[in-house]
Formats: sequence, structure tokens, C-alpha cells
Amino acid sequence: MNAIVTVLGHDKVGIIAAVCALLAKNNVNILDISQTILQGAFTMVMAVKMDASCSVGDLRTQLEALGQEMGITIRIQREEIFDAMHRI
Repeated sequence: MNAIVTVLGHDKVGIIAAVCALLAKNNVNILDISQTILQGAFTMVMAVKMDASCSVGDLRTQLEALGQEMGITIRIQREEIFDAMHRI
């Protein structure tokens, strides 16, 4: 299943490394990634592919906990829901 991971917060060392390490630990493959820093605000969007052994709910819980620990916001949505929400 494909999903979209978004990361927002104040820029700091280790954001990309921490998020990617958590995804790798859960056997989630990063298909595409875009990140930028605007006036100190870090923004990252990742398209990922999850295998059947990982549920979106479990990964959401882990990503939210990581976000709280780092003082940033991390969200994950199924790709089809993300696409539907952003369709014009």
C-alpha cells in the first residue's frame, strides 16, 4: 500500500535521519521525497510504500510519538485519501 508522510516543524539536526530510520525499521520503502526549509521552517513530503506486515495505524502511532519527542508534526495518510483531499 502507498502512503504520504508529511513532516512540519522548526528546522533542527536529525529530522530526516530519525524519520527515515523509523520507516526503515518498519520495512517502509521511500519512493519519493521532497524537503525544504523556509525561514527556519522545515517541510518534508514523502511518498512511501508499505508492505503487508505494517499497518497505517501502527505506523501513525510511531510517527506521532517521534514527532512529539522531536517537537515536530509528522502525519501519514493512505495515498488515495491524500489524493482525494487535494483534488481540485
